[in-house]
Amino acid sequence: MSNPEIAQNEPQDGVTEALEGVETFFSNILTPGSSLHPTFQAILNGAFAALLVILLVLAFLTSWNPHVFALIVIELALWASVKWFVEELKKMPPKEGEEETEDVKEKKEQ
Repeated sequence: MSNPEIAQNEPQDGVTEALEGVETFFSNILTPGSSLHPTFQAILNGAFAALLVILLVLAFLTSWNPHVFALIVIELALWASVKWFVEELKKMPPKEGEEETEDVKEKKEQ
C-alpha cells in the first residue's frame, strides 16, 4: 500500500524542471556582467515595451488622464536611461580575469 501523503510531498518531474529553470535564470541575472548579455537585454526591452503598451491602454481607458501620461514619460525616461547605461557599460574595458562578451568583441573589431 502506498501512503497518499508521501506521494503528495514528492516533487514531480515537471515541477522540478521548472524550479531548476527559475534557479538558473536568477543565477544568470545575478552574475556580474549579465546586463551585457543580449538575451537579458531583449527580456528587459520586452518588459519595458509591455509596460508602455499597458500604460497606453490605461491612458485610453481613463479618458486620457494626464497622470497616466506623466507615468508614460517616466517609463520612457527610465527605459532610455537603462539603454544609455548599458551602452556605457559596453564601452568599459573588461577587468582582469573577466572575459569580454561577444557584443563588445564585435564592436572592437569594427
